[in-house]
Amino acid sequence: MTDTASTSPKFLFRTILPIFSIAIAVCFAVFALLAWSSRMTDQIAVERQERLLALVLSQAQFSVAHDQESATVWDDAIRHVKSPDSAEWLNNNLGGWMTTYFGHDVVYVLDGKANVLHAFADGKQIDRAAYDSVEASVAPLASKLRQSLRHPDPDGYGDRVLSAGASEILTLDGRPAIVSVKPIVSDSGNISQTVDETYLHVSVRYLDKSFIEDLARDYLFAGLRYSPQDTLQAGEYNYPLRSTTGHTIGYFIWQPYRPGSTVMTQIGPAFVGIVLFMLCIMAVLLGVLRLRSAKLRDSEVRMKFLALHDSMTGLPNRAHFNDKLDKTLSTIGNASVAVLYLDLDRFKQVNDTLGHPVGDELIRQFTKRLKDIIDHKTFMARVGGDEFTIIVPNFGPVSVLEALCEQIITVVRYPFDIDGNHIFIGVSIGVATAPLDGTGGDELVRKADIALYHAKTTGRGRFAVFGKEMDAMLQQRRALERDLRNAVKSETQIKVEYQPLYSAEEQRITGVEALLRWQHPERGWISPEVFIPIAEEAGLIEALGERAMRQACSESRSWPVQTLAVNVSAVELRNPAYAMKVAKLLLAIGMDPRRLELEITESTLTDSAGHCEHNIRALRALGVTIAIDDFGTGFSSLGRLQQLEVDRIKIDRSFVQGFGRSANDEDIVKAIVNLAHAKGLRTTAEGVETIEQSDYLRQIGCDDLQGFLLSRPMSPVGIERLLRVSGSLDPLFPTPNDKRAENQ
Repeated sequence: MTDTASTSPKFLFRTILPIFSIAIAVCFAVFALLAWSSRMTDQIAVERQERLLALVLSQAQFSVAHDQESATVWDDAIRHVKSPDSAEWLNNNLGGWMTTYFGHDVVYVLDGKANVLHAFADGKQIDRAAYDSVEASVAPLASKLRQSLRHPDPDGYGDRVLSAGASEILTLDGRPAIVSVKPIVSDSGNISQTVDETYLHVSVRYLDKSFIEDLARDYLFAGLRYSPQDTLQAGEYNYPLRSTTGHTIGYFIWQPYRPGSTVMTQIGPAFVGIVLFMLCIMAVLLGVLRLRSAKLRDSEVRMKFLALHDSMTGLPNRAHFNDKLDKTLSTIGNASVAVLYLDLDRFKQVNDTLGHPVGDELIRQFTKRLKDIIDHKTFMARVGGDEFTIIVPNFGPVSVLEALCEQIITVVRYPFDIDGNHIFIGVSIGVATAPLDGTGGDELVRKADIALYHAKTTGRGRFAVFGKEMDAMLQQRRALERDLRNAVKSETQIKVEYQPLYSAEEQRITGVEALLRWQHPERGWISPEVFIPIAEEAGLIEALGERAMRQACSESRSWPVQTLAVNVSAVELRNPAYAMKVAKLLLAIGMDPRRLELEITESTLTDSAGHCEHNIRALRALGVTIAIDDFGTGFSSLGRLQQLEVDRIKIDRSFVQGFGRSANDEDIVKAIVNLAHAKGLRTTAEGVETIEQSDYLRQIGCDDLQGFLLSRPMSPVGIERLLRVSGSLDPLFPTPNDKRAENQ
């Protein structure tokens, strides 16, 4: 024992300390290199975001003027703007068209003497006196435009510009805005007018509200806001908003995306782990004699930890949370305490699609993101599979809780990278506070859960603070479920409408899609997006589905169409006897199975029990065709088309609506069509609303089109009338000579 004690100082100074010193020096050098790389990466990312913001502003200024030309370069506009009886026409085409379709905020029409004749906002005509507050700013632009009309540019306006214009970024009533002035001129050249006779169209697009929201959502500018002053908070970056003359109007401020810091955050634990591992190896050399007692002590600590914590995430469990909440509530006095109830959106789809190991890793990464933003004074716990709770003591005003909820929702929007899969989920949050909503732990948790349910029913990815009306809304939802049960028994409330499908190449009706509608005797029409989820949860979807299919097959049996499409819920397909039920129904009605097409969602194909796959194979053997509805919105990729046993792909409307706005949507749709054709599958594009969309889809080879451009859903009588009129052969596409359609 004496020898060991005497040699320990020598071993410590001659061996342990040099090794520790070298290891720490190497680790410090590696860490310094990583930190420098992180800073450089962050700097490059900030510069890219700055360039992106400048490009978006430039495109927005051009788009406002381009939008105006869809209505101002038009003979009809000249005639109606000078007619005293055309107020409604002007509201629909020069006012409401700009504010509702293109999203402009305010529109004014000026006569040749710069007097305001009309003012529009929110799709309706407003008091012309609204122009008084902005006249001083708009008048110079109007004068500049008239000067351009008197002395036109001999080189013209360019290939993409139809008329002269004046545009500027200004401050109107203290708000930044793009102001564009365009003349109302003839598109045919048949109407001549002098410069002083020319009426002007003034469009205003504010940049501080919906523009910022769209920019933050579409380009992931975290915390984007506008400020007249350069008031930065910690970690923020600004971009000056300048007019064409270089005058600074204000600043766009946001939290820049810092990939280098993110990488550092991700590799930090691993780096620390390696360092700690090295230190532990060396520490073992000194702790051999005390190994047994250390193991016993660590075992006791671990057992106590596991009794109060979740083994996967290391967070406190439900028992620990309840104990902590009770203690917090018993000591709050006059202070306030909030309970946040969190639930991950679409987590079950991740488990079903990618497996439970990926789901477990997702939970761990989600926990890590929460820990990064949660204050040390708060208490976070995992109380279920994908359910978490947070206790926030002494939170002050409710706005603090709202800001925290927004921060949590925002941080979860970024994809999770697990085993090469980019997973997008969301989180819904319910909030209850004490003493306002009660002082008991169970009561607070119950009310936070009710608020969570409210957040999910209003669209998911949101938060809701408990209010007394939420209890009433929950009762209302139960009442809606009760009414739906009665509606299923009724012969008059549940109806089926039909929307035609058109051949893109032949421009004729090739089929119809059956759509369920609910006419409530008191509430009126209720959207399927509302009652279908209720039907699935209440066990009514199979009765609804069978009713819809029976009615659709009976009514369409004699129609001259090739295909009857019917939507099928995943709940129905999971019934092992579903294929047999369909076969009996078709036999009883006398309908050819080859005319029936069942539309399923991508999530249907993730049935772990295999019932969906079995039913699909049986139905296809019978002759029924299978289509994947809303393709591209689930967890599948283009590569999954290699494994799908289906006959048709229905491209989701979100991709079609993104034509011209999202840089990748046209390429994505083209790739889907090409790969589907390579696999022998037909394609249908949903949500076709413009001629440009229709022409592009036809050009890339999309087989069938469906959307409001072609036809809205109709009653059986309406469909039969349409088929009689068209003979199911004549094209119903808008003609290329429709001038208004071209301008739109």
